[in-house]
Amino acid sequence: MTVRIWDAATGATLQTLEGHLGWVNAVAFSPDGKQLASGSEDKTVRIWDAATGATLQTLEGHSDLVSVVAFSPDSKQLASGSDDKTVRIWNAATGATLQTLEGHSGLVNAVAFSPDSKQLASGSDDRTVRIWDAATGATLQTLKGHSGRVNAVAFSPN
Repeated sequence: MTVRIWDAATGATLQTLEGHLGWVNAVAFSPDGKQLASGSEDKTVRIWDAATGATLQTLEGHSDLVSVVAFSPDSKQLASGSDDKTVRIWNAATGATLQTLEGHSGLVNAVAFSPDSKQLASGSDDRTVRIWDAATGATLQTLKGHSGRVNAVAFSPN
């Protein structure tokens, strides 16, 4: 399956990224725009060079499809959420797993780093938002109150 990078002004295809063996569910550019991450039904995350289209890393570890990906503001880390009910934090340069965050009882639909990259929020089908310490993997808070699944999370800039 493919990911395409388009020039929004001209409609021209800039890159066609091939390598996933299943549908692509999520994409995210790094804040510096140099890399693109994609998450797929093939249970992998790929990090691509946005300029050349080359695969930089193939990240394996999830046991079910990857539904969401997000880079940290400093572009050093990448978070992925999966239908395996976990969130993984990866070193974007090496592809190493830094943390596997377990605690959701439902599919993970959303992830977002705090502006200082120290915390990570995740939203799930279990109707909760969890706030994690990105360095240690500890759950800092479990926010309850939604009557349905949580599909998006975000931190305030301040």
